[in-house]
Amino acid sequence: MPLDDPTELFDLYDESGRPLGVTKPRARVHEDGDWHRSVHLWVVLMAAAGPLILLQRRSLTKDSHPGAVDVSVAGHLRAGETYAAGVREAEEEIGLVVEPGDLVRLGTRRNVARRGADYLDRELQEVFFVCSPASLEQLRPDTHEVAGVLAVALPDAQALFDGEVGEVTARELRAHDHTVNVTLRRGELLQGGDDYFALALRAITRSLAGGSLGPWPLGPP
Repeated sequence: MPLDDPTELFDLYDESGRPLGVTKPRARVHEDGDWHRSVHLWVVLMAAAGPLILLQRRSLTKDSHPGAVDVSVAGHLRAGETYAAGVREAEEEIGLVVEPGDLVRLGTRRNVARRGADYLDRELQEVFFVCSPASLEQLRPDTHEVAGVLAVALPDAQALFDGEVGEVTARELRAHDHTVNVTLRRGELLQGGDDYFALALRAITRSLAGGSLGPWPLGPP
């Protein structure tokens, strides 16, 4: 299937997540501003020196925010697809096999993004995280889907997401298994205006320390 196939069918929902029993092609969903479902998966690489948060650099061919640095794995749910099936994105995008039972649910984020007069993206994003023993070098990003994947020390990522620093050092895996040190700047992050990245990472850190996860406080009612 071509990247961001405009004919791909999505199920439609109301803003509370109730199914409407209607499907529409991707292009029309984004033209009409219909609520639809997606999965966000944050990947934590459990390195010997401490946990690393994995981020993806979006493909330059994406129909929205090409080249921006985003959550580890993200993808729309196709019509009839469950959230458990949505973890296919991890293997497709970065070569990481994830079992549904390994997922830790953070909650649902409602996100609204407008780009021009003919594009309104209203997503119900189901947000999970997963811990993996894999190293950055063991991943196999699909260069048709992502431009690269970056590993950032968890405390550094939190400081960047919170706005305490403007840039951090990261390790980036690019095409043909080429790994380099890079400077990741806050302006490259695709986190919206709701502090999504900072709140997600705070919840992940709390969970890793054995704390409980409270209600997800993001998105319009």
